[in-house]
Amino acid sequence: MDSCIGIGLIGFGTIGTGVVKILTQKMDLLQERVGIPLKLVKIADIDLDRPRDVKVSPELLTTQASEVIHHPQVDIVIELIGGIEPAKSLILKALRAGKSVVTANKALLAQAGKDILEALKETGQDLGFEASVGGGIPILKAMREGLVANGFKRIYGIINGTANYVLTLMETEGLSFQDALADAQLKGYAEADPTLDISGIDAAHKAAILATMAFGRYFSVDEVYVEGLEGIDLRDIRYAREFGYKVKLLALIKGGQEVEIRVHPTMIPLEHSLAKVDGVFNAVYVEGDAVGPTMFYGQGAGEMPTASAVVADVVDIARNLLRGGTRRVPPFSYESLDRDVPVKPMEEVSTRYYLRFAAQDRPGVLSRISGILAKHNISIESVIQKGRREEGTVPVVMMTHEAKEMDVQKALAEIDRLDIIGDRTTLIRVEDGKGW
Repeated sequence: MDSCIGIGLIGFGTIGTGVVKILTQKMDLLQERVGIPLKLVKIADIDLDRPRDVKVSPELLTTQASEVIHHPQVDIVIELIGGIEPAKSLILKALRAGKSVVTANKALLAQAGKDILEALKETGQDLGFEASVGGGIPILKAMREGLVANGFKRIYGIINGTANYVLTLMETEGLSFQDALADAQLKGYAEADPTLDISGIDAAHKAAILATMAFGRYFSVDEVYVEGLEGIDLRDIRYAREFGYKVKLLALIKGGQEVEIRVHPTMIPLEHSLAKVDGVFNAVYVEGDAVGPTMFYGQGAGEMPTASAVVADVVDIARNLLRGGTRRVPPFSYESLDRDVPVKPMEEVSTRYYLRFAAQDRPGVLSRISGILAKHNISIESVIQKGRREEGTVPVVMMTHEAKEMDVQKALAEIDRLDIIGDRTTLIRVEDGKGW
């Protein structure tokens, strides 16, 4: 081992800039904690001229990622360019060149993670990806190590700051979905194209990683049921509160003989800790069979929180290298990811439901709707019928008892064909906190 651990960085954007700041500005602190200097050896980016609020020697910079991967003094490669390609190819080349890798690339792990896992088996190198879920929240390390003695019963996550900010503005400021999203873009909390955040796909990537960590088999994003915020109306936010709930875009992972993995707008009780997580903050509620309920809260994105998680992985790997080995702790907690864990089909999931119908204001409407629900084994817990007309209809809002998704979808398809219904019914699933 040389007199330092050499670090190579591919991707000198926002998070990369934060990583460089920490590695340079906290050099002495990191050396005290690791026992040896962590030295930036090479930095690659396709645009070396963009303004950055950190200074590095021009000798460190290159536009060629291969110069980072094959540099003889680089021990750990950090990949922060995102996306599937060329990130996947660069990570595979780094592993096969005998370098351990740190990444924040949730999409790559959730979509093409099997190829990365195979390369890890072949090479015996380390992989760190704490920053891929929850930004600066050390949720993966907690599950991998601190909660290793637990079987996981349920994991609920608010793991997309953009979506959470939009919902918070809708609730606190009374803004429409579009106005709240525009505000998020203006403040830099949402991308110019916010599709991945608002559609739930970003949260689904993270849910797949959490499920893999929890249950010991690789789950891809294709196995996650996903709905986004596009159908949420300001009225739903207000009615939820009348019922004692708040709407969050929630990742839900539940253990059992079949695992549930889903991301969708969810009503949760106002008194639950997750309901108090507002703005761009993230939180992950984890319930283990030994430890009981735990919750991890903090900044889920941003330059410095995410860079903090990246450098934490670098330090873990550096400590392994100092002791002459790698893979002291398996990246996904399990020595192998070959457990037989089926995913429960969404149509078999049972939960409670909030339903908002746009119904004509005439006698017998409520009985026709409730009759169809009863025919499909769905019982009504409570009803709010608003008298204010909206384009010839009035909103009828119901909260159901627990029902099966397949039955609810069949009932709504039948109800929405009725001549008394003016628009497609809005559905939001409810987690009532039972057993939390």
